[in-house]
Amino acid sequence: MPGIDPSRQFVALKFAVLTVSDTRKLADDKSGNTLAERIRAAGHYVAERAIVTDDVDAIRQRVKAWIADPMIDVVVTTGGTGFTGRDVTPEAIEPLFQKRMDAFATMFLLVSERKIGTSAIQTRATAGVADATYIFCLPGSPGACADAWDEILVHQLDYRYRPCNFVEIMPRLDEHLRRPKAKGATV
Repeated sequence: MPGIDPSRQFVALKFAVLTVSDTRKLADDKSGNTLAERIRAAGHYVAERAIVTDDVDAIRQRVKAWIADPMIDVVVTTGGTGFTGRDVTPEAIEPLFQKRMDAFATMFLLVSERKIGTSAIQTRATAGVADATYIFCLPGSPGACADAWDEILVHQLDYRYRPCNFVEIMPRLDEHLRRPKAKGATV
């Protein structure tokens, strides 16, 4: 059965939280607040937080800076994953992925369908890895952020979670960069 292995030590990660919105400010950013509160409650750190407009260049620039920052382990965005003309978060961020995490979108769809039925089809939540940084792009509703955190991310971003989790493979995410001649070999 999956669950927490109490014999393993918790590893706190450093997160950056980005809200993508033309209308939100930090004072009324319910989705960003939901994520920040849950990240901290789990024992991790919110190292940075920002809000950018629904603009491909603005989104990409902010996320690229966090990918390049060696202090940021995980980037979580909220907003801009729908189908309206201003929803451009996947278009801004997916080109940055070195590896897509297709199963995240599937898992999120399964979680969402239980909560909101067929309306879950309207999400374009996505995730991937870029330069050893995990990136998760969530819808802009506080409920969607809570669902993604409570049912997926809190587990996968906890080193103690078994049978496997994202944290335990973090040291190997950039092995191809450290040893280019070895073509990813670990020996």
